[in-house]
Formats: sequence, C-alpha cells, structure tokens
Amino acid sequence: MKKMKQKGARLARSSSLASLAKIMDILLSPGGCPWDRRQTHSTLIKYLKEESGEAAQAVRRKDWNNLKEELGDVLLQVVFHSALARREGLFTLGDVIRTVNSKMVRRHPHVFGGEKLRGKLKTPAQVLTEWAKIKKGEKARAAKRKKN
Repeated sequence: MKKMKQKGARLARSSSLASLAKIMDILLSPGGCPWDRRQTHSTLIKYLKEESGEAAQAVRRKDWNNLKEELGDVLLQVVFHSALARREGLFTLGDVIRTVNSKMVRRHPHVFGGEKLRGKLKTPAQVLTEWAKIKKGEKARAAKRKKN
C-alpha cells in the first residue's frame, strides 16, 4: 500500500505523457478503479464532448489556467480511449501519436515538403486550400483501398 502511494506521488509530479499512460494502465488494472475499468469507447463519448466543450469555453473566456486543466482532461480522454483500444488489440497511444505526426507533416508540404510547395504558400487561405486538397486526396485513396 505504501509503495503504491509513493508511486502515485511520483506519477502525480511528472509532466510526461508516458506517466499519464502509466496512470491509466494502473486505473484499468484489476486492482485499479472500478469505474474506469467499466468504461468503453461508447460510455466515454459524453466525456470527450464535455471536456472539448469546456476547453472551448475556457478559450472564449481567455481563462488560461482553466484551459490548461481542460486540455489535460481532453488529453486524458485520448489516453483513455487509446488504452481501451490497446487492450482490444486495435491500436496504441503510440499509433495515435504516429498517425497525427504523419498527418501534420503530410498536410504541411509547404513546410516539410520538397521544392514544389516549400515556402510557396504565403497566406492562411492558401494553406487551408492546400490542406483541403490534400485531405480530399487522402480520403479518396482510403476509400479506394477499402473497396479493394
């Protein structure tokens, strides 16, 4: 019991994503939290929506301390869903991070790409137009793969 209390104190002070994932693993373990262990992707939908809405409210109010807390709650939802998915053999938190990293690089060819677009998009409107074009192409390729 004392060992877990010390571990909890150490995890509570951490600022690493790995520590948050570890906390979630502990909560979902057989000796963890009964409420957390009963959750599913479906039961968590309302919390994901609530936390996103609360983060948006904090931005509108320019309440930066509250935004820090609410973004943490949104991040917790990402970690929670990822932990459930890992247990179901669907994907991991690392897969989620890799997917968003890949998407951000792909959809910013004006920053990360070759000479074709590097530095050529000068306005936010140009960037949004290119983003939409790239996204449309990605969705079309995904739909084609799904058919095959």
